[in-house]
Amino acid sequence: MPALYLSHGAPPLADDPVWPGELAAWAAALPRPRAVLMVSAHWEEAPLALGATEAVPLVHDFWGFPEHYYRVRYDAPGAPGLAESVRKLLRAPGTPVQDVPDRGLDHGAYVPLVEMFPAADIPVLQVSMPTLHPVRLMEIGRRLAPLRDEGVLIVGSGFFTHNLAALRHTGPGVPGWSAEFDAWGREALAAADVDALLDFERTSPAGRLAHPRTEHFAPLFVTLGAAGADLTAQRTPVDGFWLGLSKRSLQFG
Repeated sequence: MPALYLSHGAPPLADDPVWPGELAAWAAALPRPRAVLMVSAHWEEAPLALGATEAVPLVHDFWGFPEHYYRVRYDAPGAPGLAESVRKLLRAPGTPVQDVPDRGLDHGAYVPLVEMFPAADIPVLQVSMPTLHPVRLMEIGRRLAPLRDEGVLIVGSGFFTHNLAALRHTGPGVPGWSAEFDAWGREALAAADVDALLDFERTSPAGRLAHPRTEHFAPLFVTLGAAGADLTAQRTPVDGFWLGLSKRSLQFG
């Protein structure tokens, strides 16, 4: 299976005239996964935690939206076998792995999955980010990489630029900081410049504006670690901007 980084959007993504179709077309072109392993910007917990492996309610981790967004369901099967494989790959002396069996999928996981695999018939496991340190997240991705050979789709779910506070103070259109960071990221990825990506807060233009807190860029590093030698075999199934934020999304392999 390839490894993905996707910009997950917010609940209103479902009402966008373009983006859901882009995600659906992307999913249709993928081999059918045996399971999906999701790392979302919206679950930080240490030590690394495994979410529910049986049906539990979704985590509606947003506020102030119209009521119908809170009625969305995504009843994908749990993935207890995948959870056991993740434990074996990640657990080591001094590196515990915990279980949070009542933790459902958050919007960073289910919002794109509703568009990509609407039948909800593929098992899904969400795991937490135990750190935002890029090098450590890449190592987690490397250790998870063997799952790709078992038909598991590894997905880092974030947003290629993410500064909601700054958007409130800008006019219509794409802010300069978002466009500049997106262009830099496109070039760094095309060059497979991992060192620049790891040090993005210093090497990129407007890096601290594009990501004042880095949790939405951090899942990319899990994906890069899982990609391994496929780093240069990449494509960009989704790009452009949504409400001023870059929705750049990537496939490796």
